[in-house]
Amino acid sequence: MARAPKFSARMSGRWRIVAMSGWDRDAIDLVEPGYVEFARNGTGQFGFIAVHGWLDCRPVERDGRPGVEFTWEGSDEGDQVSGRGWAVMADDDTIEGHLFFHLGDDSSFRAKPFTDADEPDGP
Repeated sequence: MARAPKFSARMSGRWRIVAMSGWDRDAIDLVEPGYVEFARNGTGQFGFIAVHGWLDCRPVERDGRPGVEFTWEGSDEGDQVSGRGWAVMADDDTIEGHLFFHLGDDSSFRAKPFTDADEPDGP
């Protein structure tokens, strides 16, 4: 029986969404700087446009790279929404993944480590 992968410490933390296939940067940052965050306890959250989601993550390995698969539920402008997604470490200290809305849109995304400069008030 194969051992389940452990949650990668490199994946944990807050990541700044820098690109999505479904929306441009202005849309991503509509309410706050777009982000996805993974906690080592298997939870997490994300926010972009007017969508805020809470994650239930499982560690995985895709093409030899550490990552997570997750389901999520949250709100989009006050409407309840849910879906699934995944993210993996890219070669250059970024993550890439895909987010799916249940019976709705989907988008790939790329993110880099969140820094103080990414805060709305900056450093």
